[in-house]
Amino acid sequence: MSELRPGLSIVIPVYNSAPILPELVTRLEPVLEALDLPHELILINDCSPDSSWDVVQSLAADRPWVRGVDLMRNYGQHNALLAGVRLAHYEIIVTMDDDLQHPPEEIPRLLAVLDQGYDVVYGPPQEEQHGLWRDLASQTTKLALKMAMGVDVARHVSAFRAFRTQVREAFATYGGPYVSIDVLLSWGTARFGVAPVRHDARAVGKSNYTFRKLARHAINMITGFSTVPLRIASYMGFAFTLFGMAVLAFVLIRFLIGGAVVQGFAFTASTIAIFSGAQLFALGIIGEYFARMYLRVMDRPTYTIRGTVGPGSEGER
Repeated sequence: MSELRPGLSIVIPVYNSAPILPELVTRLEPVLEALDLPHELILINDCSPDSSWDVVQSLAADRPWVRGVDLMRNYGQHNALLAGVRLAHYEIIVTMDDDLQHPPEEIPRLLAVLDQGYDVVYGPPQEEQHGLWRDLASQTTKLALKMAMGVDVARHVSAFRAFRTQVREAFATYGGPYVSIDVLLSWGTARFGVAPVRHDARAVGKSNYTFRKLARHAINMITGFSTVPLRIASYMGFAFTLFGMAVLAFVLIRFLIGGAVVQGFAFTASTIAIFSGAQLFALGIIGEYFARMYLRVMDRPTYTIRGTVGPGSEGER
């Protein structure tokens, strides 16, 4: 990574956003000029199936401050963000979505809060605009983040964030296939701030994050960056051991006092089912951790760059 210079790097992962990108860059341009800072825009094409990469190349050809990075395959939003974060040249990084839900005009508000002594500032929406299931999945993901990050600010996490590029040194050598930018940021600092900002409706198309994808991301965060599930499995094993001892005590007391044993197939079958379910649940959790260890041993890349466009283009793993 090159030496940091005073200025601002905007990192945006791109997926199915060919119709929106020109407007996004057009709105970013006056905002960045008004800040009067050296700046760059890094657009990471996450193997988008539409013509997004062609649009990125066109934008980079017309504007010397725009850089484009084309990934070899679809790695996911956070992996694409990590690629852009590692390529940033300036001291401050702002990440945002490519769908104009994060208004470029709100960037100065994030930077103003960052100047108050924080290392990371999130820009959560002033009002949530998603449906019931999306909100439920979002809250589940934030709960998983809180477990993995260990900080209360996790409930305010947003893809619209500003942070000091220096924080990336904490995860400079991270190479796992599962990435959570927010967890990685928590490895480098505990100075988090929040600046609620306006979020607009998506300009074109629909969100790529479904309930299923958000739930899967939450599971990956919990098992990939936290030992909480293993601890839960241990607590469950201890609790069911106590339960089994209580059942045994109940059976022995009934026999000693009344000379009768507990009758009924239903009682025995229910007890066996409870214990079997608990064992399978614990084995499933352990299996998730073994799967992640297996993938790390295989050394699957976090991302692979096919090509870059724009000034100072360089490929880094």
